[in-house]
Amino acid sequence: MLKYLNGYNAQLKAQVKALIEQKKLGEYILSRYSDIHKYTTDKALYDYVQDIKNTHLKSSPPIAKVLYDTKIRDLKSALGTHTFVSRVQGGKLKAKNEIRISHIFKKNPEAFLRMIVAHELAHLKEKEHNKAFYKLCTHIEPEYHQIEFDVRLYLTYLEHFGKLYE
Repeated sequence: MLKYLNGYNAQLKAQVKALIEQKKLGEYILSRYSDIHKYTTDKALYDYVQDIKNTHLKSSPPIAKVLYDTKIRDLKSALGTHTFVSRVQGGKLKAKNEIRISHIFKKNPEAFLRMIVAHELAHLKEKEHNKAFYKLCTHIEPEYHQIEFDVRLYLTYLEHFGKLYE
């Protein structure tokens, strides 16, 4: 019932369960995140990610591609992906970083998108989900942990009730 909240304590899960039973989980999410972002095209998303990267991770490797991906379906495993693609072009080895974000975040609050972008950008410097990785996430988005929890609540809402944002 609460697969997106597996790592959280029983008391918190009970509160979420109560919100679901009272059909108030959507109200809670909307009270915190009512506005939908404007980055609905791949080009706008790319520019958005580049702005965040240039502000917080100036010396990190460049990003070749950023897009919304309809193939990211298992939201329990990934909301977005960061891939490092190496290709031989002529006599040189070219490395490119790509970020793909689940298409369900195309029409959602900007905070949700920013949290996912912070997560994927942090992978430019830290490959593993360790202390340094999460420190970098909170450097990019200071409210990272709260927003991540709220995204998990949103995914729980989606599973039980369907779309919240149109």
